[in-house]
Amino acid sequence: MCAVLTLLSGCAGLQQPSADYRPAYPPVSVAPPQTNGGIYQAGYSQALFEDIKARRIGDTITVVLQERTQASKDAKTETSKDNTVGIENPTLLGAPLKFDTPLLPHGDDRSSNLGTDLQSNQEFKGEGTSSQGNSLSGNITVTVIDVLPNGNLMVRGEKWLTLNQGDEYIQISGIVRPVDVRTDNTVLSGQVADARITYSGKGFVADSNKMGWLSRFFASALWPY
Repeated sequence: MCAVLTLLSGCAGLQQPSADYRPAYPPVSVAPPQTNGGIYQAGYSQALFEDIKARRIGDTITVVLQERTQASKDAKTETSKDNTVGIENPTLLGAPLKFDTPLLPHGDDRSSNLGTDLQSNQEFKGEGTSSQGNSLSGNITVTVIDVLPNGNLMVRGEKWLTLNQGDEYIQISGIVRPVDVRTDNTVLSGQVADARITYSGKGFVADSNKMGWLSRFFASALWPY
């Protein structure tokens, strides 16, 4: 059982890129049959003027990454508790109560009374500090995979870079409002709703920055100590 838990914890720590970031292609439209007697035919119209903003499935849009986060947390807890209980031996008719202690070795004439004295001391100290900062900048061009009924665009895409002995990739998905798309067909990453941004890598360089499977087991919640 311990071996199985160790292997599972080691496999859980390996981050693999998601494979559902393939580009979406626009549906193949079949032109309606031509009808005689009209200058303009349905399905054969061409826009005389339109901008370059993405609006249909399969169109591309560039996301400008401007992510910067900073978080910190400090917690400190101290508790202390002291208890003291003292009960004096009562007296009966002016004399203290005494009785022989049972199960004593032969020849031991010690006697006991009802006096009791208890003391307890409890103390706890806990302190934790956490600080994290992230910064990500750059551009990535993604594809419109769906157009919602209200006109918002669902976008998704990824970019892979192969550098020497390793691969680096960035993946992004989310929802973009058409009004947030700028005239050059770009949108800021802070204006992407439900954004999911992943930046990671594979290869020797990325593996050298990861703990081994046994170290991950001892650092995981499965380790009971």
